Amino acid sequence: QVQLVESGGGSVQSGGSLRLSCAASGSGYSIMCMGWFRQAPGKEREGVAAINRDGRTYSTESLKDRFTLSRNNAKNTLYLQIDSLKPEDTAMYYCAVRTVGGLACGPMVLPRQYNIWGQGTQVTVSS
Repeated sequence: QVQLVESGGGSVQSGGSLRLSCAASGSGYSIMCMGWFRQAPGKEREGVAAINRDGRTYSTESLKDRFTLSRNNAKNTLYLQIDSLKPEDTAMYYCAVRTVGGLACGPMVLPRQYNIWGQGTQVTVSS
């Protein structure tokens, strides 16, 4: 089983940057896809970006110019760099993995395709 712990969220002014981290730990699992998602109050959870086992990344088109995904394989950690933050980016940001095979991790990042989730880290952007 795999456990996911997010960190790096906080309060920041519009135009600032944050780097979110997701650390995976445990044993007896294989990660097929690993990604970041967000959910703002009153809205459905949406995919931000994901990465497959080969290091290929998939991003939501409207966010890809400000949201950058990276991975440190040695530390089993996935990062989300967010630049030029806007108030509308305010949301709970979740890390998730898919441990069952069958489908590709992209091109769209879909919450329903992920089976293990972290508890989330809050990002709040003020104007």
